[in-house]
Amino acid sequence: MPSAAERTRTLVQSTCSAVVLIAGLDGARPEQLTRSEQLTPRARVVGQDGEVFLLFPADSPAVRAATHAQDDELSAVLEITDVAPVSVPHRIRGRAWISGWLTCVPGLAEPGCTMLRLEVGEAYVDDLWGAESVEPEEFAQASVDPLVAHEAGLLQHLHSAHGEQVQRLCGLLGERTDGTVNRQRAVPLALDRFGLRVRFVGEQCFDARFDFPTPVRDVTELRRAMHTLFEAASH
Repeated sequence: MPSAAERTRTLVQSTCSAVVLIAGLDGARPEQLTRSEQLTPRARVVGQDGEVFLLFPADSPAVRAATHAQDDELSAVLEITDVAPVSVPHRIRGRAWISGWLTCVPGLAEPGCTMLRLEVGEAYVDDLWGAESVEPEEFAQASVDPLVAHEAGLLQHLHSAHGEQVQRLCGLLGERTDGTVNRQRAVPLALDRFGLRVRFVGEQCFDARFDFPTPVRDVTELRRAMHTLFEAASH
C-alpha cells in the first residue's frame, strides 16, 4: 500500500481542490476563513527540497499577508480536498493538510501573479487508507503515484465503458460474497499503482480493494493489470 507520505504528496500534486488558510488574516482564525477564490492558488508544485510553491494573483489577501509579514513567520495551512470523479455515496475520498510558513518568492511568477513558498512544518492525511501524520522529510522524499494525472479519466472510463466488468469483480470477494452483493451497484472509486478500489452501493455500502499482482509504473502496465483482474473475475 502507498505510504502516508506518498498519499499526501500525490494529493498535493493532483488537481484536487485546495485552499490556503492563514492565521490572523483579517482577524479571523483559519477555521473561520471563507473558502474564497482569493485564497485558492491558481497552481501548486512541490520543489526539490519538499517546499510547496503556490501561485496567487498579486492582489490576493494571501500575497498581501506574506508581503507584510516580511521577516516574521506567517503561519499557514494548505488544505486539499479529494472528491471522487464518479458519482458515488460519500464522495469525499480524503483530505490533506500541509502546515508551515509562507514567504514571497520574487521573480518566479507570471505578470499579475506572485509565487508564495510554503515551507512544510508538518502534514496530515485522512483518506480511504486511514489517518496519519507525515514528517517534512518524509514528504520531501516521497514519490508521486504515476497514475495521478490519469486517475480521474480512467475511473470515469471504467465506470461508463466497463461497468459490467467492474460489477463482476464481486466474484473475487470470496467469503464476503453473498446473494446481496451481486445485486449491489459496483462503482470504481480509486485507482493507484497498487490496485483498484471499488465501492459496492446498496442497502449497505462497503469498499473492496483489488490489488494488482505487481505495482504498475504507467498506463500501459495498468491496462495489462486490469485485463488480468477482469480475466480472474470472469472465471
